[in-house]
Amino acid sequence: MCLLLLVAVVVSATMGFMQIPATTVLQLIGHALSFSGKDAGFDPVVTAVVMDVRLPRILAAVLVGGMLALCGTVFQAILLNPLADPYTLGISSGAAFGASLVIVLQVVGLALPSALSVPIFAFAGSIGTLFTVLALASEDRRLSSTSLILSGVIVAAILSAAIGFLKFIADEQVGIIIFWLMGSLSGISLQNIFFLLPVALIGMAVCLFYSRDLNIMATGERAAATLGVNTVRLRWILLVTCSLMTALCVSVSGIIGFVGLIVPHLLRHLIGPENRQLIILSTLGGGLLLLLADTVTRAVLPAEVPIGVLTALIGGPFFAYIFKKRQRENG
Repeated sequence: MCLLLLVAVVVSATMGFMQIPATTVLQLIGHALSFSGKDAGFDPVVTAVVMDVRLPRILAAVLVGGMLALCGTVFQAILLNPLADPYTLGISSGAAFGASLVIVLQVVGLALPSALSVPIFAFAGSIGTLFTVLALASEDRRLSSTSLILSGVIVAAILSAAIGFLKFIADEQVGIIIFWLMGSLSGISLQNIFFLLPVALIGMAVCLFYSRDLNIMATGERAAATLGVNTVRLRWILLVTCSLMTALCVSVSGIIGFVGLIVPHLLRHLIGPENRQLIILSTLGGGLLLLLADTVTRAVLPAEVPIGVLTALIGGPFFAYIFKKRQRENG
């Protein structure tokens, strides 16, 4: 999977309006990693296209896809539901509301500090939604998966109505909100990578640390408690960790659905339910899937399609297949 991901990164960097040989891409990356700072005689236009435009977007696709798939793996494990993904608890709705709110405030002419940008509002909306859902579900002392999912559905429904109202207020500028809700990596810069990378590494480390407890938890809450696993504390820690990662992804890229559903579910069928393996492979697989999807929208299609639309077109039928299969198994 690592090898496939590295090959996909190099191939993706060669594709676009300007075709660039893979050897040139590898030389540019090697020169950047050497930190020599000397001019190696590369064409400045080619260097700018690869290092300033394509690579940040490619790295963002790998990191965002990897984090979404990682969070999907953990959500499915702690909620014991194969249909769970990073958006089950309404995190995406919270981010969409925050982003829509700041866009509307800018449209109506309210001057906001430059620091209060769309990603900041989207992140704040995601975190606010998370704690609202946890507060609703906290009456259930066991913090069961049913309580969490129902709380997420309730909050997401309220926020969906609020987003509809903001679209109505936006009037002619509603297209800006809709485009953000569809998801895109077109505005990514190296600054975004510096935020995403440490969060991805820390989040993966936390999830790997508790992977053994997740395996035990799959046997049932009573059995897990007998074996010394505090299921309530485990849910709190992993829910907050994965929701923070999801919130950061959404704040950078907009709404990109189904990556956290497709990759963990497919890998679970291929390699089994061992979470220590699933966490690593899902992270790599999610990065690979989103990179391929973004490359198709950026360099293959005649016009750039929002990446969230493409992942939804792939993930929607897959979601329906899982749902019907589960119905047949339960029936």
